[in-house]
Amino acid sequence: MKKIIRLNGGNEIRRSVEKSLDEYFRRLDGEHPSGIYDMVITNVERSLLAMIMHRASGNQTQAADMLGMNRNTLRSKLSKYGIR
Repeated sequence: MKKIIRLNGGNEIRRSVEKSLDEYFRRLDGEHPSGIYDMVITNVERSLLAMIMHRASGNQTQAADMLGMNRNTLRSKLSKYGIR
């Protein structure tokens, strides 16, 4: 059951990003886009880290486990975005 939830969750996230990008391109009104990759990654990563830290009640070890990353990597990313 967890595998199904993970797969569906991934689809929902993908659709959300696609919808946001569609809206972004509509709002450009003919302007040339640039730096889209960094913009998307930065916004998604910042939101993800903030949400996971909230879900882990600020516990960096739990958050790192949830994210599947090393705690030092998490600490570096939290510092980058000013997230406590």
